[in-house]
Amino acid sequence: MQMQAEIYSQAQIILDRLIAFPTVSDDSNTALVDYVDAYLRSYGVAPVRVPHGSAPKDALYAHIGPVIEGAVVLSGHSDVVPVAGQNWDSDPFQLTEREGKLFGRGTCDMKGFVALALATVPHAVKADLKRPLQIALSFDEEVGMTGAPVMLDHMEKHGVPRGGAVIVGEPTSMDLVTAHNGGFGYRVHVHGYEVHSSIMHKGVSAVMMAARLIEWANQVNEKAAARPPEGINKTFDPHYSTVHVGVISGGTALNITAKDCEFITDFRIVPGDDYTVLMKAFEAEVARLDAAMKAVRPEAGISLDLDFHVPGFMGEPDNAAVALARRLSSSQTGRVVSFLTEAGLFQQRGYPTVVCGPGDIAQAHQPNEFITLEQVSKGADFMTRLVEDLCADAQS
Repeated sequence: MQMQAEIYSQAQIILDRLIAFPTVSDDSNTALVDYVDAYLRSYGVAPVRVPHGSAPKDALYAHIGPVIEGAVVLSGHSDVVPVAGQNWDSDPFQLTEREGKLFGRGTCDMKGFVALALATVPHAVKADLKRPLQIALSFDEEVGMTGAPVMLDHMEKHGVPRGGAVIVGEPTSMDLVTAHNGGFGYRVHVHGYEVHSSIMHKGVSAVMMAARLIEWANQVNEKAAARPPEGINKTFDPHYSTVHVGVISGGTALNITAKDCEFITDFRIVPGDDYTVLMKAFEAEVARLDAAMKAVRPEAGISLDLDFHVPGFMGEPDNAAVALARRLSSSQTGRVVSFLTEAGLFQQRGYPTVVCGPGDIAQAHQPNEFITLEQVSKGADFMTRLVEDLCADAQS
C-alpha cells in the first residue's frame, strides 16, 4: 500500500534526524522541538509550544483536521536517558542500521514512535478527516514525567478540542497495554557527624545509617515477594510493589564517619496496592532512624524530598482507545506491564487511553538500543489504518 510504504520510508528519515539531537533529560530539547515545529509548519500545521518555565525545554502539541472534539492523540516524549558509562558499538546519537535493526539512543524509547507519528502528518493533512488527529510531545518523561502535566494544563486552559482517545506510543511490540504500575520516589539526604573512625560511637556515619534504610527496602521487597498474588496483582510481573535504590553517594575517607550520604529511591506500586501504605511505612522508618541519629548528635538527621509521583494506569479494557487500537494493530494481545508511562496522567484527566507502540521495552535504556525494521513497518501499518479510520464516519 502506497501510504504505508511512504510512512515507513519517511519515518526512518525523521528518526535519523531525531536521534541526532542528544535530548538527555539533563539537557535542553529545544533543538529537537525546533525541528518538529518547522516540520509541522512545512505541512501547514500550526503547533503550539509550551515552555518548561525554568529550564530550556519545550513541550509541543498540534491539532490536525476539523476543529472538533474527539481527536486521536498520539503521545510521545522527547527526552532520552543518558549513555554515560555504557559500551556502545556505534555513536548513540547517529542512527545506524545493522542486520535489520536501527541503533541509537531513543530508537526504541521512544523516538521511533514519534518519527512514525510525524511521518503520518502529511497524509493526515491531505486526507478528508472526519475526526481530528493531535500530536502531543512532552519533556522530562524519564525524570518524573513532569512535562506532560504542564502540556495538558496548557491544552485545557487554551481550549484545545478535547481528544477522544490517547495512544501512548511506548515500546510494547505493538501489543495493547491496558494497565501498568504507578510510582514515586524520594531524594534522601542523610546528615551525619564526622569523627575519627576509632571513636565512631561518638559520631554518626551517614553512610551506615543510609545502609539501614536500604536494608529496610530489601526486607520490604523480600516480604512482599513471599506473599501470594491476589486480585489484579496476579497479572503483573512482579506481582508486588517494590522499593529500589539505584544511585548513592557519600563519605569522605576510610577513617572518618561520613558526614553526608545521598541516594534516590524508586517505589513501583502495582495497581492493587495502596501507594500511601508504603509511603507512610518508609517515612515512619526515616523518622525512627532520624531520632536515633539525633540521640547521638542533635546535628544529625535525615531529610526527604519527593522526587516524583506518577499515577498508575488502571485497566479499562473496553474504552474507546483500546477499541481503536484493536482496529488498527496487527496484534490483538492485551497485557499489563510494570514500567511507567504517561498513560496514567492522561487517564487521570479523563482521557480514554491505551499504550501501544513499536519496539521492545527490553531494549529501552540499554547500550546499543535498537528498534527493528519489522517494528517500524508494523508501526507504519498502524498509522496507515489510523488515517483511514479518521476518514470514516465520525460515529463508527
